[in-house]
Amino acid sequence: MHEEGILWVKYIPGLNKLPVHFSNAILVAIIVAVVALLARKKVKVEKDEDIIPDDKLTFKNIVEFILEGVFFLGKDTLGEKTKRFSMLLGTLAFYILFCNLSGLIPGFAPPTANWNTTLAMALTTLVLYNYYGFKEHGVGYIRHFTGPMLPLAPLFFPLEIIGHLSRAASLSLRLFGNINGDHLVAGIIFSLVPLLVPLPFMFLGIFVCFIQTLVFTLLTVAYIQGAIMHMEH
Repeated sequence: MHEEGILWVKYIPGLNKLPVHFSNAILVAIIVAVVALLARKKVKVEKDEDIIPDDKLTFKNIVEFILEGVFFLGKDTLGEKTKRFSMLLGTLAFYILFCNLSGLIPGFAPPTANWNTTLAMALTTLVLYNYYGFKEHGVGYIRHFTGPMLPLAPLFFPLEIIGHLSRAASLSLRLFGNINGDHLVAGIIFSLVPLLVPLPFMFLGIFVCFIQTLVFTLLTVAYIQGAIMHMEH
């Protein structure tokens, strides 16, 4: 479905030889990297007067708003430890948001409307939060998988493994399903009635893009918190 129509990646050498979802994911990653480099220069505080917000909507304000939103999500759950994971959470939030929003721009197919992309991000999250768990607790992190009593470990361990894998499946399918469905509905409405009528659906699409970014990031925060918290004995 997403391979139909005019797509920018079809005219970019190298990317046009890759699967559409993969080439669009790379293109969005390049865009996010460029935005991050520009944001670094804009957001970086070099003078005291830079602390005062701009009195109008600017690129700097938009970037700061997203960064503060990500930090706020983590602050409530992770507290002072949020800074340790700000790079992961910020990267996820920016990349997912840009991937989602790209579907509203002519010539782009949202990478998150393909399960390969969302599953890759979910598996990355799965690996990293367990890595943070081992980094925080050492070998003792295994206790998170063995249940309340050691004799019950053979029963709880496979159940815990299945539970963690189901988290990745849930993260990926939720994001994929919502963005794919939203993109599909918007495309159908636009093809049937191309003028004015699609506008409400465009605003709804933007809302969905932000909500799905929020959900994915918030669940990642919750999984990290569960991995690094100290269990009571």
